[in-house]
Amino acid sequence: MRHFLIVLLLFSTLSHSQIEVSSNVKNKKQYFSIVEGTTTANILYDPSDYKLIQKSATFLAGDIEKVTGKKPEVLTSNNQANGNLIIIGTIGNSPLIDRLIASKKLNVDAIRGGWERFIIQTIQNPMPNVKEALVIVGSDKRGAAYGTFTISEEIGVSPWHWWADVPAKKSDNLFVKKEKFTSKGPSVKYRGIFLNDEAPALTGWVEETFGSFNHEFYEKIFELLLRNKANYLWPAMWQPRAFAVDDPINAQTADEYGIVMSTSHHEPMMRAHEEWGANGGGAWNYETNKEGLQKFWRGGIERMGNHESVVTLGMRGDGDEAMSENTAVDLLKNIISDQRKIIADVTGKPAEETPQVWAIYKEVQDYYDKGMRVDDDITILFCDDNWGNIRILPKKEDLNHKGGYGIYYHFDFVGGPVSYRWLNVTQIERVWEQMNLAYEWGVKDLWIVNVGDLKPMELPISFFLDFGWDADMKASDLPNYYLNWADQQFGNEYATEIADIMALSTKYSARRTPEMLKPDTYSLDNYREADRILEEYTQLFNRSKTIYDKLPEQYKSAYYQLVHYPIEALKNLNEMYISVGKNKLYASQNRASTNVYGDKVKENFFKDEALAKYYHETLADGKWNHFMSQTRIGYTSWSNPPVNKMPEITYIQVPSTAGLGYVAEHGVGRGRFSRSGLFATSLPKFDPINNQSYYIEIFNTGSDKLHYSLQSKEDWIKLSSEKGTVDHEEKVFVSIDWNKAPKGQNKGEITISGAGREYKIEVPIRNDLPVATGFVENNGVVSIEAANYTNKIDSKTIHWTVVPNMGRTDSSVTVEPANADRQTPSKTSPSLEYVFTVFDGGDLKIETYLSPLLNYKKNEGLKYAIAIDDEQPQIVNINEEDTKPDWEYPDWWNNSVTDHIRKKQSTHKAIKPGKHTLKVWMIDPGVVFQKFVINAGGLKPSYLGPEESIYSKP
Repeated sequence: MRHFLIVLLLFSTLSHSQIEVSSNVKNKKQYFSIVEGTTTANILYDPSDYKLIQKSATFLAGDIEKVTGKKPEVLTSNNQANGNLIIIGTIGNSPLIDRLIASKKLNVDAIRGGWERFIIQTIQNPMPNVKEALVIVGSDKRGAAYGTFTISEEIGVSPWHWWADVPAKKSDNLFVKKEKFTSKGPSVKYRGIFLNDEAPALTGWVEETFGSFNHEFYEKIFELLLRNKANYLWPAMWQPRAFAVDDPINAQTADEYGIVMSTSHHEPMMRAHEEWGANGGGAWNYETNKEGLQKFWRGGIERMGNHESVVTLGMRGDGDEAMSENTAVDLLKNIISDQRKIIADVTGKPAEETPQVWAIYKEVQDYYDKGMRVDDDITILFCDDNWGNIRILPKKEDLNHKGGYGIYYHFDFVGGPVSYRWLNVTQIERVWEQMNLAYEWGVKDLWIVNVGDLKPMELPISFFLDFGWDADMKASDLPNYYLNWADQQFGNEYATEIADIMALSTKYSARRTPEMLKPDTYSLDNYREADRILEEYTQLFNRSKTIYDKLPEQYKSAYYQLVHYPIEALKNLNEMYISVGKNKLYASQNRASTNVYGDKVKENFFKDEALAKYYHETLADGKWNHFMSQTRIGYTSWSNPPVNKMPEITYIQVPSTAGLGYVAEHGVGRGRFSRSGLFATSLPKFDPINNQSYYIEIFNTGSDKLHYSLQSKEDWIKLSSEKGTVDHEEKVFVSIDWNKAPKGQNKGEITISGAGREYKIEVPIRNDLPVATGFVENNGVVSIEAANYTNKIDSKTIHWTVVPNMGRTDSSVTVEPANADRQTPSKTSPSLEYVFTVFDGGDLKIETYLSPLLNYKKNEGLKYAIAIDDEQPQIVNINEEDTKPDWEYPDWWNNSVTDHIRKKQSTHKAIKPGKHTLKVWMIDPGVVFQKFVINAGGLKPSYLGPEESIYSKP
């Protein structure tokens, strides 16, 4: 038996109750029968209602057929109706619905006049020959459509059924419990996506599948939007795209589907920028070509007609560049004023009756920062920095702006420091944190996200649109979002495992975009970082492959697209770059394995091509050809290379005679020019609290086999192996038997022999440590994940929130509400405490790892305070060095978006050995803490920082 409940987390449109859909029920009197045996409820709508209602009825009939194999008949006349009936309609536009209201059989007071609301209710004897009807009534046409698609979703049809080949969940029977379900309205008025940067992937696919960006293509987009409760679209505009020109009925089709059309941030007045050049309009310069531009813009508004639209205002330079070197406020004011006159003249009604938006994108923010404001009815569209970091939010005193505020967000970008277009690199946790910040600061009127080619951004698209529909979602709900989404696409049998796989997959991909991976991104020397990255991807791939093999055949295509391909492709890409790094390093060490890693690089490079070919030609019988054709290997600037280009590798001529070399992990080198650990004379210090295990990697410099041996001078030194034979290299792990080790500080010795050579390595130990509490120093470093605080202090109005899984290594911590007032650090103000122990006194430097937050308040900078024990808190200004704006690509910004982190340092003087408490105070909301690294003199360079220190309970 299948039994479904709408979970309030995902589907909290239903505020007064939950919809219950079952395939088998005991008390049939309590349920409305959609399909029972061979009997199917037909679907009725009034033909005078909106065309979207007809389309919704047709979609529902098809969805019921997908689930049960039985297709209801879609009716347009009461005279045709009998038996059970599903009635769909809009208040005030469906005579059928209005008669039910007038006869008191249907009460719609709760949603009348609302925006996109609906009621789902079973009523008795709605008309002759019909005993029962399931009524889906909308406050407007989209409300009715959303109610209809809610039923589709709950009977087992995913919004991604076509776009990701998600199969319907089969049932012989379908019953809906007889209760009245009343939806809330959406949290955000306009919610949509921007198809952008769509060549060659989406463009190639569209041309092969539909011939052009015509209404047949857009119908698939519009359906997807409605199924995700979205209502707004910026259409594809990559050269030579022009929505209203590519197919003259595109705009009409959008209106029939109830999709509100607009144009992107730099395309004013319902005109695609490509139309300007095609029409030979002359210079894109309002000072020299005012008449030509006004004529062009007038044509856009005339063509818009009565189609539901939001008109973009303003002007940027030709081709999405700055309009002028200086901030020409008066000129832009005049442009917007003239544009509004055109709108009023063409529509025959005041300009404020036509929805309009002004996008504060890149340098346009200078205009806003210098005090430029627009008419009160115009929505102000703020933007992120193209990398998911919101630039600016309204001040609390500006929230009475009638037109409201919006956000233009990015899952894809062409531009500096390096474009990212291939795979999803966005954590939904980051989307939640930034869009929650925006929402709580009053951005509730328009959310639009750049999704590039659309595929493979399915998961973040779902989340962005779901969150826009219901912004009540909390950070603690995020793990269940993955679970519900996995259940929706793949069924509940493996949903828990798939949810965890997806959460880790997006965490790993978001650490650094694949286009920006380099051979030295992850350290080959320190904290076993590169090998840990490979091990994480290998484990994740194996878990995903296990699920893929277990899934029923009908789910495999969807699973490969939505889950497995990104993991396999990124595992392969990370292997390639790390192999390039090893190839270069090993060549410098004359290792015999240098050429092996050269071959490995080539293998990975061509495997990338093979994986894309499978996606294009074999997956779903070639349905998704071209979608993985964005280049990702060989970037040398922000712009994508024309083809994927393999990184440079080195081959050496390996002598036949075996030769002995070694690297000691974190060892002290023999000379100042030696790379860390190469022919080291000593391993790092061992202690019984950390109980370390360090490796000695034995490597061969010849093609003959190398026979080697290791001998420890002291019996308290443990070796994982005392001898071996290698073609290339292998690791021997060194640890200490603390039951035999002498007290105090001592040194042991290991002798390495092979190929006629002998080396001695010291093994220092420290067996005199005091009792340690909290996070424990390990050779001069204490590393703490921010979510693992020892204690937290909340105030009456502000509390700390852990955002599960958010960030590069673990989870993150921030405060709520996100629009809280600035605080002054005190004993009772919101703070976090972390107990730690250091073994030697001295100055400590603390690196605080923060999500790459921008100064959205546009004040002197966002701040937090930090101290050790009872010292005076240090006020740290996160944005102190942000003197140049991000759109000028300064180093501070390039580094933060490249590494997906901001690091701030504080120095703490004369800290004594022993137990201490790190204290961190909230000053400004929106600051997100990921990690703290306390450097007591032993910190080594790496990308992610040291792994978390061990924690010793008091």
